[in-house]
Amino acid sequence: MKNEKLNSSNYISKRPSLKERNFTSDSVENIIKEVKVQIADEELAWMFENCFPNTLDTTVKYSEIDGKPDTFVITGDITAMWLRDSTAQVWPYLSLINTDPKLKKLIIGVINRQTKSVLIDPYANAFNFSDEEGSEWEADLTDMKPELHERKWEIDSLCYVVRLAYGYWKETSDISPFDDTWLKAMDLIYETFVKQQRKNDLGPYKFQRHTAVSTDTLPLSGYGNPTKPNGMINSSFRPSDDACIYGYLVPSNLFAVQSLRQLSEMFIKIFNNKKRADKFSDLAEEIEKATYKNAVSSYLNYRAIFAYEVDGFGNKLFMDEANVPSLLALPYLGSIDAENPIYKNTRKFLFSEDNPYFFEGKYGEGIGGPHVGLDMIWPMTVIVRALTSNDDSEIIECLKMLKRTHADTGFIHETFHKDNPKNFTRSWFAWANTLFGELILTLYKNKPNLLKIKL
Repeated sequence: MKNEKLNSSNYISKRPSLKERNFTSDSVENIIKEVKVQIADEELAWMFENCFPNTLDTTVKYSEIDGKPDTFVITGDITAMWLRDSTAQVWPYLSLINTDPKLKKLIIGVINRQTKSVLIDPYANAFNFSDEEGSEWEADLTDMKPELHERKWEIDSLCYVVRLAYGYWKETSDISPFDDTWLKAMDLIYETFVKQQRKNDLGPYKFQRHTAVSTDTLPLSGYGNPTKPNGMINSSFRPSDDACIYGYLVPSNLFAVQSLRQLSEMFIKIFNNKKRADKFSDLAEEIEKATYKNAVSSYLNYRAIFAYEVDGFGNKLFMDEANVPSLLALPYLGSIDAENPIYKNTRKFLFSEDNPYFFEGKYGEGIGGPHVGLDMIWPMTVIVRALTSNDDSEIIECLKMLKRTHADTGFIHETFHKDNPKNFTRSWFAWANTLFGELILTLYKNKPNLLKIKL
């Protein structure tokens, strides 16, 4: 891999002017200044300053409805709100909200908007601001509603709703967002997970799209390829919004286990409701046992690794995709310990030529997926690789890769070509930007010595 950087920049801030920013947080501005002066590499510091506030600068729309905070979060160049992305985009700000009431209200607004969205349709992945915008996907063959931007059933969409609520509660001890409406949404999440175990029938969800892209639609009248009930949850689509080949998506099922246990804890400690708490924890245990039983096996020369997808009939798909949840990201999500032998074996497989979506080129190496295509590396996987590593040399190499592949833009993209970083997709992808900021902030807190190295 090449170590040379692309043409140098002047490192002038790429942020919108103060008056053009969607939202400004004093705590975020203060932490940017605090961290930036501790980063020895000028280019890396410049990237952090551009990326960490990108969600607040450009994607949030805050208001109050009937006195309650409401925050709509677009992904960037797509002006819709994904449940997954909206949580991931604001996640690294949680540690700052106890000293910033304005930012705290913004996060409550995201929780409230997500709650409302789940109650509109628990099977939808992306939502419009209102029922007036319309969508390019409104003709999809599924139960579309005017509030929906897209209706792809992905387990992780609902998990991210739980992740944000739980993370907010653990950070603040504030229970004000968890009203009767929120309780209804959590019950609906549970019911949706149970229905998509498909023990008795295929359930109410189906999806088809008129398209030449096979990963954008589902076979067999929109229900997807056959699965044999085994206790796992069917996910029609992956977090990349691509269709699953085998319906039991392993990282998303393990993410669901974590989410259900978080709900169980919340229902015990906030509501003192053991009956409902047990309901969540029992389902979590069932899914976890089924996942380990069906998804762990030897493969090629690898002993006891996770498959990416399984179908309950014994078929297994060995690969990984970039979007989180992924197999790589399981420790980042808290779904498994990074030292777990199965995870460590799986990780070796993921960064090998045996993974069909691992790419290595002149400027970097990482994992991609069919969503964009071959030889296109997702910087998200480089970031998550660093976030799930305790190896200083590996983390430093990830930072170097991120530095040499932003194509002089100062921002993190969806993908870049392994041999040409200027061939990239999505110049405005807030999740990737904020995740990069999260990595730098995490290193500042846990491994500050690595930021003092001139890359």
